[in-house]
Amino acid sequence: MHDRPRRSLRRPTVVPTPFRPALPVLPLPPGLPLPPVLLALPVLLVLLTGCTADGPSAPPTAPVSDPAPAPGDTAREELAALAAAARDRHLTARYTLSGTGGPTRDITVTSANDGSWRVDVPGGALGGTADIALAATPAGLFQCALPSAGRPDPATCARLGDRDDAVPRRVDPRVQHPFTDWLAVLTDRRTALSVSAATAPAGVPGRCYAVESTAASLTPPLDVGIYCFAPDGTLTFVRAALGTLTLAGPPGPAPDTVPLAGPVVAGEPLGQQAAAVPSPGTS
Repeated sequence: MHDRPRRSLRRPTVVPTPFRPALPVLPLPPGLPLPPVLLALPVLLVLLTGCTADGPSAPPTAPVSDPAPAPGDTAREELAALAAAARDRHLTARYTLSGTGGPTRDITVTSANDGSWRVDVPGGALGGTADIALAATPAGLFQCALPSAGRPDPATCARLGDRDDAVPRRVDPRVQHPFTDWLAVLTDRRTALSVSAATAPAGVPGRCYAVESTAASLTPPLDVGIYCFAPDGTLTFVRAALGTLTLAGPPGPAPDTVPLAGPVVAGEPLGQQAAAVPSPGTS
C-alpha cells in the first residue's frame, strides 16, 4: 500500500487587499450652485434632531375664553342699564311716600324735556309742618316754600347753588335723590355697589334689585335698599332709609321745562328741623 500524502495543517495565508487611497474631493467650479439635495440636508437634520431630542410637540391649546359673568355682575349690568334709561326718561309722575313715621304723603316728580326737574314734597321742611319743592333749572338749584298749614305765606324760592350742586344737608328732604343724583350712582359701574336680583313687591311692575354699598365710608353714595324700574326706565318702587316710594299711577307727559313755584327772593331756605316754639313768658 502506498502512503497517502499528508494534508498540511497550516492555514492558508490571507493575502491582504492592496490599500487604495480615497478618491479626492474635487471642488465645485466657481459659480456652480449646490445641488438641491445638499441644500435640504441641514434642514432635514434639524427636523430629525428635534423629533428625537425633544419628542413629539404638544398639540396647540385652544385660546382661553372670557369667563361667564357671575350672577351678581349680571344684575349690576341690568340695573345700570335701567338707571341710564331713567336718566333719559322725561315724565310727570306721582308717588306715595310712607314709612317715615308720619302719614302717607303724595310726592310729585317732574322731569322736563330740557333736563330741568322738580320734586314737590309735602311736609318736607320744618319738621313736617311746611311743604316745599326742590327744582333744578338752567338758572340754578332752588328750594321753594309752598303755602301750607304751617306756613300760609305765598310761595317763594331761595337759590341753593348751581344746577348740579348738592342740596345742603340741613335743608335736604332726601326724597328727590332716587330721581336725580342717585341715578348717576347706579349708572356708574365703578361705584362700589353690590347688586342682586330681588322679588318685586305685590303690584309693583318692573324688575327689582337689592343694592348695598361695599365701600367702608361714613357717607355712602346712596341709600341701600330695594330699587325697581320698568323697562322704559320709570322708577316704580324704592324702599330705603328715606322711606318707601311707590308709583301711584301711570306717568304723564313731560313739560318742556319746569316752572318755579314762586319768585326768587333773598333769604334762607327752610330747614328740616321744626321751628323753635317760644316758651310761655318769653318775649
